[in-house]
Amino acid sequence: MDPVVILGILFFGIVAGMLGALFGIGGGVIIVPALIIVYGLSPTEAAAVSLVSIISTSVGAASFYVKNRVSNVRLGLFLEISTTIGAISGAVLAIFVGGEWLMLLFACVVTYSGIRMISNPENKIVTVPPEGAEFTYRDMKDDTEHGYGVKNFRSGSAICAFAGAISSMTGLGGGAIKIPLMNTHMNVPVKAAAATSSYMIGITAFSGAVTYFIGGAVLLEYAAVIALGAYLGSIAGSRLSTKIRSNELKRYFSVLFFAMAVITILRVGGLL
Repeated sequence: MDPVVILGILFFGIVAGMLGALFGIGGGVIIVPALIIVYGLSPTEAAAVSLVSIISTSVGAASFYVKNRVSNVRLGLFLEISTTIGAISGAVLAIFVGGEWLMLLFACVVTYSGIRMISNPENKIVTVPPEGAEFTYRDMKDDTEHGYGVKNFRSGSAICAFAGAISSMTGLGGGAIKIPLMNTHMNVPVKAAAATSSYMIGITAFSGAVTYFIGGAVLLEYAAVIALGAYLGSIAGSRLSTKIRSNELKRYFSVLFFAMAVITILRVGGLL
């Protein structure tokens, strides 16, 4: 592989890893269009490589959030049962679905992510003292412990199966669906939801990536380089998450998401 290509892929991996660690969404929104438009990969190949990078992002970010008691590991493992089933199903389906349909699905999910970010519909959860609470998380900004209870386990699990399928088919991490789901539907504070999503997306991506690998869709050279970049970016992003005001970043990233959606649609229409 050409050194210029390696550096370019590494750069996209670092940016995607930082984005994924900051917001718990995986970073596929950067990687998938870059691989399709800049490097000419098919939508299926781009999704497969993106899932490998998401595994690296999750390893770097999740270890930090779990160590600092922000992630809800019990809830994440419970939701991953249905999410993994959806991820495997989505990866199998993606192998047989036309590339144009996958790109349109990607554009729809990215647009949804952008709308969620720019509108910032965070549900302010009323936390309780940690003593006796069902679950707790540590707010790293002020180093305090907060307690909360989780609702709607069954319906949340069912929706996560859909998120897993979308994640595998598009190469996104699924966090764009999981975070608002946990926050608005399951009563999880948004910081804990984002950290839990960072933990979950690695398991989801692994399930989809293995399925793609069996189907011969994973380009190992691209996957190796972008995984390294994503891991380095996730380490930096998880540390920055304690210092940067995410609300301001969300607005900028929402504009980027909309641009990615427009570029993808133009690509499908043969205008790029």
